[in-house]
Amino acid sequence: MRLVGYRTAAGGAIGRLDGESKLVPLGGMEQFWADPARAVMQPAGSLLDTTGLTLVPPVPPTARVLCVGLNYADHVAEGAFQRPAHPAVFGRWTRSLTVSDTPAPVPTGEQGLDWEGELAVVVGRETKDVPAADALDAVFGYAVFNDLTARNAQHRTTQWTVGKNADRSGPMSGIVTADEVGDPGAGLRIVTRVNGAVVQDGSTADMIFGVGEIVAYLSRAMTLYPGDLIVTGTPHGVGYARRPPRFLHPGDEVTVEIERVGCIRTPVVAAP
Repeated sequence: MRLVGYRTAAGGAIGRLDGESKLVPLGGMEQFWADPARAVMQPAGSLLDTTGLTLVPPVPPTARVLCVGLNYADHVAEGAFQRPAHPAVFGRWTRSLTVSDTPAPVPTGEQGLDWEGELAVVVGRETKDVPAADALDAVFGYAVFNDLTARNAQHRTTQWTVGKNADRSGPMSGIVTADEVGDPGAGLRIVTRVNGAVVQDGSTADMIFGVGEIVAYLSRAMTLYPGDLIVTGTPHGVGYARRPPRFLHPGDEVTVEIERVGCIRTPVVAAP
């Protein structure tokens, strides 16, 4: 099942895609995320044409966006970091989230944006102190994510928050429910392309901390709620680690594709 967010006169809503251009409404954003397992079981009503809709990120405004850095050994090595003993977590705000085809501006003072193709996990139920062996049961679905990064801002301090929250720097796909994706630990291919050329080609099987471990770790520190988004890290191949470094400039286009989950496209533009 593939779900997208869209805008209505009353606010955000969630719908299920039916073919290439039709959508089954499943309720308002808050209504849907109050009980997503029940919401997806609603009988089909009137179909909407997606060509007439404005798509929005399919998570509630109250969602936490919890991102894991340094979660692939080859990415740790390319940045000369130490392998972490625990998940390295930083936060994004939902304000930074966008959908595919939304232009991302290069912030003032940055030499460009850097790409980070990642798998995002969407929490499906209230979760606290869950064991890692049971944590996948709390996952509602998965999405493609590009953790576009302003490296100058990120590297000025030990805290990455500012560099990870540039305007429109968090493009994500719609949600594919977990039953269609399976366990990412078995390996989902992640491919990032810049102007059609492959710059990242990795597998979720290579995560240092698997999805279940991350969900369990976070649930010990805080209660997770339906709609919370957990972004699980990027494989090697980011731009700043190349010699010479390479960044996304106005006119570039970056895509991220994840097996069984989907693809997102982001054009890069100059700051207004």
